Amino acid sequence: GHVGPCLQDPSRPGTCTVHGSEFWSSYRLNITEVNPLGSSFRLLDVTMQAIIKPDPPEGLVVEPIPLAPRRLHVSWKYPSSWPKEPHFQLRFRLQYRPVIHRSWSWVETVNLSEVITDAFAGLEHVVQVSAKDFLDAGNWSEWSAEARATPVRDPATTASEETTTDASLESLAEEPSQAPNPEPINHSDPLEKMAILVSLGIFAFFVLAAVLVITILIWLRVRKHGKDETKPHNFLVAASHLKALPSESGC
Repeated sequence: GHVGPCLQDPSRPGTCTVHGSEFWSSYRLNITEVNPLGSSFRLLDVTMQAIIKPDPPEGLVVEPIPLAPRRLHVSWKYPSSWPKEPHFQLRFRLQYRPVIHRSWSWVETVNLSEVITDAFAGLEHVVQVSAKDFLDAGNWSEWSAEARATPVRDPATTASEETTTDASLESLAEEPSQAPNPEPINHSDPLEKMAILVSLGIFAFFVLAAVLVITILIWLRVRKHGKDETKPHNFLVAASHLKALPSESGC
């Protein structure tokens, strides 16, 4: 029922501002277009929560975390134009990437700070944040200004790289000797030596086993042959003994 002006900013001819608007209210705007041939108007119904768009968050700060080579701590503030009231909360989305990469990673949060846990150690990262109404009304804000930071380098990786660099410098500083080395070059592998020893041991075992088996077979054959020769001799002795006995008919 209230009629009021939509004030137009001369520097922005395509926009106007309704002061004192209420978030959960609907408005009907009379848009009049004027040109040398005349004028025309149309009525536009607008719901505030459907068109709301916050300004970008402010005060974005990105800092490396000591002893955490893949982490960055990010913090920001509400836009100064957003009302400081408990029922007008915002949620945020964070986008970040290494400067040398093109693809972004995203994180959503309702807090005013976030810890990036999958950053690349030693690479500079660029970070931005945007905001939207907590109840998902309206649109996301534009992205904030960029902030950059580099995660700390992994101490183990740094020490390894320094050791490799020092070794490379030392090898470059040493001049190669022109005198030949009189000692023969040993190209044998310890595993190869072990395999040869095992093979020789197995071969010796089989040879000893074969000799033992042959010896046992020969002994068994000789023993059997000796028994066969003893049996006829015993039979002849028994027969001679029977012939020597006295005859009963003579008695």
